[in-house]
Amino acid sequence: MKARFIYFMVIGLMAFTVMTSCVPVRKMKAEHRKIPDDFGTTIDYTNMAAMPWKDFFKDPNLIALIDTALHANQELNIVLQEIEISQNEVMARKGEYLPALGLAAGAGVDKTARYTPLGANEATTDIEPGLAMPDPVPDIMVGVFASWELDIWKKLRNTKKAAAMRYLATTEGKNFMVTRLIAEIATSYYELLALDNQLAILQQNINLQNNALEIVKAQKQSARVTELAVRRFEAQVLHTRSLQYAIKQQIVETENKLNFLVGRFPQHIDRDYNTFFDFQVEAVATGVPAQLLANRPDIRQAEFMLAASKLDVNAARAQFYPGMRITAGIGLQAFNPAYLAKTPESMLYSLAGDLVAPLINRKAIKAAYFNANAKQIQSVFTYEQTILSAYIEVYNQVSNLANLEKSYDLKQKQVKALVESIQISNDLFRSARADYMEVLLTQRDALESRFELVETKKQLLSAMVQLYQALGGGWQS
Repeated sequence: MKARFIYFMVIGLMAFTVMTSCVPVRKMKAEHRKIPDDFGTTIDYTNMAAMPWKDFFKDPNLIALIDTALHANQELNIVLQEIEISQNEVMARKGEYLPALGLAAGAGVDKTARYTPLGANEATTDIEPGLAMPDPVPDIMVGVFASWELDIWKKLRNTKKAAAMRYLATTEGKNFMVTRLIAEIATSYYELLALDNQLAILQQNINLQNNALEIVKAQKQSARVTELAVRRFEAQVLHTRSLQYAIKQQIVETENKLNFLVGRFPQHIDRDYNTFFDFQVEAVATGVPAQLLANRPDIRQAEFMLAASKLDVNAARAQFYPGMRITAGIGLQAFNPAYLAKTPESMLYSLAGDLVAPLINRKAIKAAYFNANAKQIQSVFTYEQTILSAYIEVYNQVSNLANLEKSYDLKQKQVKALVESIQISNDLFRSARADYMEVLLTQRDALESRFELVETKKQLLSAMVQLYQALGGGWQS
């Protein structure tokens, strides 16, 4: 008996050695986490991304919009359901490597043909002396059955861990969406304030041009200018008046864009456009690039997906190894309910163990393993690409912010000079020391410069928001 046991053990070990030696091996690609030491500026470990969004933004109307969007935005709520789905997937994968227990009950009837060996045997068999087998024979059964796949190679546990990593990745994906949603709302809000200011500037300019038109009309009556000057001034007033309708349409569309992001139908957006030029650009605190790995939700999302892909490779490789399943059951079975309580005659039980391993035609398993390996390599490149993209975003916004600040200072001086030149040109025109074309050109240049100043201010505020998002700020509550 001992020799036979040793014989079977040797045969089993040889079979296992053959199976494992035929398992294909592919190395998993390692990711590179190297990142530059700075963003092209002086190294400062203070990072504005750590600031909660309610502290970063100062406008109460903007804060109210963002707060509403975080509860009502449909796309964000869709992502929250994806998190729920991922969490349920973890629960499902966890249940796969735990024993399964089930309760079974059944009833039926069986009629065996009389002129068969089994039928003839039943006809001559008594259950007890004087008590024959019923015909047809009922069958009643109740029992408990269990099955358990032994996770010898950690296939099921790796699958469960991979699902957990994807759940965490989905959570980080939600955080990344929050940062993008907040940045988009803030950018659109500043755009709306800029349009309000441009409309106000336009209306002020219309008043100035109307006054200049009245002066030209008076001078025409005194024969100091011709009808051509009057017509040119009228055309300029009409052109300026027409511009306001295009801006009004942009205001409507921008308001509705904000309403869509907030998750509601079109309505007025509360705001005070007079505060637009009061917003100050905060001192830039970018921290060090290495902090992006912890602050950027999209980088952490890619990192969790990379971890999941590695576990998928291990789980796919385990498919080549033998799997063992234990099944067991115990219950009561009889053709009469009265006999169910009579044990051990009515008792049934079973216990079995299966050891199964793929030997030939393993193409499907190989394909799954090779696919898992390819996806792991994809995840490495995605992770590295996400880090590279994040660094370039911050680098670009730091440069953009610095250049916009310089441009804004110069445009402020330009606007001041051109606004002062309007009064000078009007005075010179009244004294006949300047013609009407100089007045028209001065008014046009002043209007354009004021528009450009508003646009630059909007770009400056938007750049600050984009830098805050690029650094990973906004998802903290």
